[in-house]
Amino acid sequence: MNRYLIKATGVGALGGLLFGFDTAVIAGTTQQLSTVFHLTPLTLGLTVSIGLAGTVIGAMGSGVLGQRIGGREALRIMAVLYMISAVGCAWAWSWPVLMAARFIGGLGIGGSSVLGPVYIAELAPPKWRGRMVGLFQINIVIGILLAYLSNYIITLFKLGAVQWRWEFGVAVVPSIFFLVFLYGIPRSSRWLVTTNRTVEAREVLEMMGSPNSDEELKEIIESVQMESGLNREPLFKRQYRLPIFLAITIGIFNQLSGINAILYYSNFIFASAGFSSASAALQTVGIGVVNLLATFLGMAMIDKVGRKTLLMIGAIGMAAALGGTAVIFQVKSHQNLLLPLLILFIIFFAISQGSVIWVYLAEVFPTRVRSKGQSLGSSAHWIMNGLIALSFPYIAAKSQAAPFAFFAVMMLLQLAVVWFVYPETKGSSLEAIQSSFGIH
Repeated sequence: MNRYLIKATGVGALGGLLFGFDTAVIAGTTQQLSTVFHLTPLTLGLTVSIGLAGTVIGAMGSGVLGQRIGGREALRIMAVLYMISAVGCAWAWSWPVLMAARFIGGLGIGGSSVLGPVYIAELAPPKWRGRMVGLFQINIVIGILLAYLSNYIITLFKLGAVQWRWEFGVAVVPSIFFLVFLYGIPRSSRWLVTTNRTVEAREVLEMMGSPNSDEELKEIIESVQMESGLNREPLFKRQYRLPIFLAITIGIFNQLSGINAILYYSNFIFASAGFSSASAALQTVGIGVVNLLATFLGMAMIDKVGRKTLLMIGAIGMAAALGGTAVIFQVKSHQNLLLPLLILFIIFFAISQGSVIWVYLAEVFPTRVRSKGQSLGSSAHWIMNGLIALSFPYIAAKSQAAPFAFFAVMMLLQLAVVWFVYPETKGSSLEAIQSSFGIH
């Protein structure tokens, strides 16, 4: 590990921090936005989910952009999008302007979610790669916590009607840092090879502390040549039906747990249970802290306990916690149990779905269709996320208990699907996983 490698990985992972911050900052603003722009439950859902529409488009389009101009340059564009979004949301003089700024922020989030991990994976030496890409995931969770914390601190200033503008505007600061730092890191060696700039690629490998840069450069050139022939391989073939099923279902179940409905609307959920706005903001910070700690726990357990086992343990725990939450809203008593139940839910989510999804998506596809397969799983995840964010306030306005009861039932369904269909991939090489699927 040398300082160049640490710096480059840190900057790539900072994209994850902005991703988390921009995703969660909306939680503190939903009530004020509803008042200022006279939002109905449906238009509030639209305000939250328009960002996700941008995320889906950003995630789908950024891979091509990264290949064309390089990950570092593409991440600079994402940093500018984050800045425009923060300023646009903070100064929004009408609802359409707010919607446009949220959409632009979504493009930045979607782009970062693809470009950040790829940039880190292409720079990191093989023995560090898993942990360094994991750093991106941890930074997303830190970003969520920082958004909640900054929202809570801003509520203490009692800024009244302009409070929501400050909550959005704070994001300008990390986006400026991100953009500035992106001018102090190298291009990825792998991308340089794809554009036939092998001399520069060798210099980057040496800078990153490669013990044998010539050998590593040769391996990169061979793998790039091999992959250029593979890009023509279609994903939707009969032999890939199991990995396709696994990718789509893990992406959909990740969101059917209700995780993002809870992260986006946490202040709204606590307020509807009768808590004051400052108290709701503080309880949301508690959820952010637990989310971070449980993510560390999940990353420590994933290679020991295994993917399938964690998914099953998580499904049982989440179903119980969500069922309890539904009961509280149905009988309208025992509100003091709401925070413990949601914390329990977050712990079970973070050690199971939160830790497993991105690792599993990277493992179940053979190299020749891996990037297409990951895009498919990721898109299923974001699209379901958007549908839930859109419909949650509308359904919760009709029955506060209904969304949580629905999420609980979905987790029991996930338990059954994982039990009967999902293979365990712990400790298997990627080649062994493919042959167990009957893919040749």
